[in-house]
Amino acid sequence: MADKEISITKGGSFLIEPTGSCRVFTADDFNEEQKMISKTASDFMEKEVFTIVEKIEHKQPGLIPSLLKKAGELGLLMIDIPKKYDGLGESKATSMLVSEKMHQMGSMAVSLGAHTGIGTLPIVYFGNPEQKKKYLPRLATGEILSCYCLTETGSGSDALSLKTKATLAPDGKHYLLNGSKQFITNAGFSDLFIVYAKVDGDKFSAFIVEKAYSDGIQIGAEEKKLGLKGSSTCSITFENVKVPKENLLGEVGKGHKIAFNTLNIGRFKLGAGAMGPAKRQLAEAIKYGKVRVQFGKPIINFGLLRRKVADMTIRIYAGESMAYRIAGMMDAALKAVDQEDVQKQMDIIEEYAIEDSIIKVYGSETMSFVSDESLQMFGGYGFTEEYPAERPYRDCRVDRIFEGTNEINRMLIPGTLLRRASKGQLPLFDFIAKTNSELEEKSKSRIAKTSGPLAWAVRACELSKRVALYASNLAVQKYALAIQDEQEVMEAMANMIIDTYAMDSACARTLQLIEDRGKTKTKVQMDITNVLCQESYDRINMLARTVITSAAGDEAKKHFKNLEKLGTKGRIDTLKAKKDIAAHIVDADGYNLSAG
Repeated sequence: MADKEISITKGGSFLIEPTGSCRVFTADDFNEEQKMISKTASDFMEKEVFTIVEKIEHKQPGLIPSLLKKAGELGLLMIDIPKKYDGLGESKATSMLVSEKMHQMGSMAVSLGAHTGIGTLPIVYFGNPEQKKKYLPRLATGEILSCYCLTETGSGSDALSLKTKATLAPDGKHYLLNGSKQFITNAGFSDLFIVYAKVDGDKFSAFIVEKAYSDGIQIGAEEKKLGLKGSSTCSITFENVKVPKENLLGEVGKGHKIAFNTLNIGRFKLGAGAMGPAKRQLAEAIKYGKVRVQFGKPIINFGLLRRKVADMTIRIYAGESMAYRIAGMMDAALKAVDQEDVQKQMDIIEEYAIEDSIIKVYGSETMSFVSDESLQMFGGYGFTEEYPAERPYRDCRVDRIFEGTNEINRMLIPGTLLRRASKGQLPLFDFIAKTNSELEEKSKSRIAKTSGPLAWAVRACELSKRVALYASNLAVQKYALAIQDEQEVMEAMANMIIDTYAMDSACARTLQLIEDRGKTKTKVQMDITNVLCQESYDRINMLARTVITSAAGDEAKKHFKNLEKLGTKGRIDTLKAKKDIAAHIVDADGYNLSAG
């Protein structure tokens, strides 16, 4: 299936295109080369990382840097670096697959991600040829290690308000860098810093700063954190640090493009990577549930714990479907672009900013959900360091803060959609007008019935798109530009959109599996998709009523009747489906959905 053409679609178009109408890349599509790279990453984690977790957690000096250099020897730091600069130049899908494997242990994950992602990609995409030639080959092997310096005491989510300044020195050959950065991952051992500062106090810009430049770089003490205890997190102070003029990254005053595009990729990688530890924690919970006996039988045989297994599986399947769909869309679009044309590459990455924010929110919250349910299955033992549930529970909490808080990302999702629609970049309002016309038709079958093995789920997804946009449109009409200040309404809109993307992605993936494998070998995926669509459909309708009540006031009842017209008869027996899902996953000892 990997050789079949993946459709190139516009960001956000999942809301208006028929479910399953576009070929998407999925986690079932990897070729043998990609699987080999994945195995290298998995073997590295099992042999080099999980055997010394306690040493990592106690921050043994030099341990994380040495592990990063070992990863570099195996080629695991060069996935995203072009071949021209001694990297592997792999696809986004391959990069996400490696990210998923490497994220299974939090401290290692964040250290590697800070280096290969936000610490390297700004140079990959925005460095000039000389900068790329000088730094990328050394970053690819781990000869030098990098970090990303954006956050300050007074500028977290509001990154553009930073205070760090860069002033061109009288000799015209250097910038003098002054300011402080906070919560910088890898700060304690990095050789290279991607630093954001304002030139002349107002031009937001980026710089490549080497630690060896001067003694004006002061690294603060290691932060004492809730989780990720093995990773380095420090403040950094720059005092009259002389940065060569040629180390300006990009253009003066254009640093925001570097920061925001890097964050888009970071969100994407974080959301996709979260599926790795989620799968591992599900397997650990099942393993424990099979040996822990209470009331005369293994606890994994109790219905409520099996329901937890099913719920975790459903969320992982949806998250995985969303993440690799995004990777496939990016890869398909990037194939047609000259790799030296940075602007076009950035345009493609920015095109999927909505989906990046969606997977960041969904992925991080899936991992939080799975870690919590997993710990619950361990009972009291889950609360102790001796068992494998408490560390991931602590480690994953920061994922909802990293790369823009989930609250910020929820504001970005509907905000970006509305901005694109108003510019005519996405025919969202045409779709809403079509929905309104459908509601006015007297025929009972306003929306074409679907058929096939996933008919109910596909129809529920199509109706959910209409419900979400119908309610959102009422809110836009009520609040107009002031909707940005109605954050509770924006949050409800975002949650409807997120659920819709989960439904659409799971349906598209499962329909392709049915086509390739047949219904018999795809039963568990069909059960997962049906339950996901039933529960998402219910949530979307509830959220739509909340939005309509806020936007329509006394007219709400009239709009509720329209919601009923957008309803569907019949329901999925979710309890039975979850029992069947759990039976498959428990028998497989974890998240294994392979054919047969």
